[in-house]
Amino acid sequence: MLDGFDERTIEVEGTAIFARTAGRGPPLLLLHGFPETHIMWRDVAPRLIDRFTIVCADLRGYGRSGCPASSPDHLPYSKRAMAADMVEMMARIGFDRFMVAGHDRGGRVAYRMALDHPDMVAKLAVLDIVPTATAWDRADARLALGFWPWTLLAQPAPLPERLIGGAPEAVIDSALAQWGSDGKAFSDTVRTAYVDALREPDHLHAICEEYRAAAGVDRDHDAQDMAAARRIACPLLALWSCQGALSSWYEDAGGPLALWRQWCDDVRGHAVAGGHFFPEEYPADTAAALGAFFEQL
Repeated sequence: MLDGFDERTIEVEGTAIFARTAGRGPPLLLLHGFPETHIMWRDVAPRLIDRFTIVCADLRGYGRSGCPASSPDHLPYSKRAMAADMVEMMARIGFDRFMVAGHDRGGRVAYRMALDHPDMVAKLAVLDIVPTATAWDRADARLALGFWPWTLLAQPAPLPERLIGGAPEAVIDSALAQWGSDGKAFSDTVRTAYVDALREPDHLHAICEEYRAAAGVDRDHDAQDMAAARRIACPLLALWSCQGALSSWYEDAGGPLALWRQWCDDVRGHAVAGGHFFPEEYPADTAAALGAFFEQL
């Protein structure tokens, strides 16, 4: 997976971020979701390295990145803190301005980065998400049952840590079956890597802290930005699963593009084939969509 990519661990304020890099051209940061790690880009990133310098990173608390201590308000695992990690990491590599694409949790870090560091983010792609505050404000039984990590992992410690840690295989198998569309996209090696990522207690606690932050302080940050009329300044591409929740849950609001236009003037995007994990299920299509967007001047 990601053969030919250089590995590096970069010290940033408060933790260490693991990343793999390769390619040439303008820098493009790729951020993963739950329950994945940077290896979710294993079939997308190689298709982009002839046009972009690709950086695939593990978010703090995930994969091979560090797990800094948290706090009662969960701020160390807020998307603001995680975005700051990535900005500092990219600067240390040598990139003061870059493009970013994020899937799932990585998409939440990516749009927070664009809000907090507008001079750093040239273009933004968000994959299969709507803004965090929007998702919570419009939440109903469908979210509680269909995307159970939002509610389960946000419960106070140590309940979710014990439950997830007691059966990590069941968590991965449920996620891949419930949210995916093509089980063949996940080899035994990939499945094992995702299971192993949930076995380590410090990482599992960090992941739960990230979900607790999403249920609290991340919502607050979004609400504060909305109240202050802060907007995403760069062009934004939104892609979402044609089989997933975003294609039907938000029809009354005009769909995902209408929701993102509440945050950004330059928004484009469309539904794509596959389930929630479409970057892993349809990597060629995903790479083509990202490449076309990021290549545009």
